Amino acid sequence: MPPLPRASVRFDPTTRRLSAFALAAALSGAAWFGAEAHAALPPAVDGQALPSLAPMLEKTTPAVVNIASKTRVAVRNPYFDDPIFRRFFGVPNMPRERVQQSLGSGVIVDANKGYVLTNNHVVEGADDISVTVADGHTVKAKLIGTDPDTDLAVLQIPTGKLTALPLADSSQLRVGDFVVAIGEPFGLGQTVTSGIVSALGRSGLRGSGYQNFIQTDASINPGNSGGPLVNLRGELVGINSMIYSPSGGNVGIGFAIPSNLAADVMRQLVQFGEVKRGALGVEAQDVTPELAEMLALGDRKGAVVTRVRAKSPAESAGLKPGDVIVSLNGKSIGGEQELHNIEGLTTPGAAVDVGVMREGKPLTINTALKVNEAVVLKGEALDPRLAGVQFGDVPDSLRRQGVGGVSVTRVAESSRAFANGLRSGDLVVAVNRRDLAGSEDFSRLVATHPRQLMLTLLRGQEAFYLLLQ
Repeated sequence: MPPLPRASVRFDPTTRRLSAFALAAALSGAAWFGAEAHAALPPAVDGQALPSLAPMLEKTTPAVVNIASKTRVAVRNPYFDDPIFRRFFGVPNMPRERVQQSLGSGVIVDANKGYVLTNNHVVEGADDISVTVADGHTVKAKLIGTDPDTDLAVLQIPTGKLTALPLADSSQLRVGDFVVAIGEPFGLGQTVTSGIVSALGRSGLRGSGYQNFIQTDASINPGNSGGPLVNLRGELVGINSMIYSPSGGNVGIGFAIPSNLAADVMRQLVQFGEVKRGALGVEAQDVTPELAEMLALGDRKGAVVTRVRAKSPAESAGLKPGDVIVSLNGKSIGGEQELHNIEGLTTPGAAVDVGVMREGKPLTINTALKVNEAVVLKGEALDPRLAGVQFGDVPDSLRRQGVGGVSVTRVAESSRAFANGLRSGDLVVAVNRRDLAGSEDFSRLVATHPRQLMLTLLRGQEAFYLLLQ
């Protein structure tokens, strides 16, 4: 028998890790030996234990929870929306419903107050939310608040013997850092996958309003959503949110929301019930090759200002339609999406330096961002049939995909609208089959008090009519 291959395996007592070369050499030697003598890996090398994530995970996994939500979805027959049909056949004005269930993960971030961070899409529109903690018992969760534009939500569960994860400073992450994703994919039970940070600051992905994602090759699958991405110290560095997958399966490209962003969103949701964001007060579009030539930009990229809102910081600072914003606080702007990201993730009231190209000449404009005031419409002020309902803007993530109308932000359970099937989280995209561009259209059409008030709703992936009489 030839001698076993030997490797100079060195253990770093500071990091308590074996070098990648040394570990590979040790494993290859053990594999060769196992083929000949069916021996197991040695428990130690040079007197030191082999590296393992188990000690870290023993402290981390108790903070990871499973989230199950139930949403009542109206199921309507088109004939039921015809008042003559209903009157003739005696069909009551009540939508039939089915229960839609969703599974996801979450992470306890405050054991004393019972706060749980997860994704908005895990609990969006849910009528009932249950959380199963590490010891196996299930409790009802209270929804503290959601932020669709960052896909984050905060829940609260009864306190007791809870374990929370400490939050790391995600700005200190580097490409190549090892990370671990924890969650409950496909309902299999708690699962751990590992990988590295593949990229930082990812944006330009469809389906999310404000984007500054951590990209990782740690496997993230359906059911992992809302679970934690942790570093090797067991600290929370991100909330697993989505994957890129042409086939529907994991291909090693997953995205997590940085812990710094998640912490700021959670703080505002707990304090205000909503997230307040800064706004420059412009509408813009990407620079196309044709626009670059017309505006004498050369090969510069940026966002062309198409409209300046009245009484906005942009108007006060002198920004004009046709200006090309190429940087914000020194960060290059490659297009309208990047402007939207940096603007929305900057603290309201913060001073900003706006780099602009005007008529081919560079200049810097100084201003301060203003709080982006959200539209709030009270249903009772528009029509008695909408008493107890509150409406707001469509989330930016959907507005940027061309969805117009208003979102339902609150429905009183004692209201007529609730009895007819309207739910918080619904999007009203048309009134009496007339499409809505935004809240102004909605207010104008409803304020005429039409005899028949039929709303076209989007709920999740479904669209249906809801008739209020």
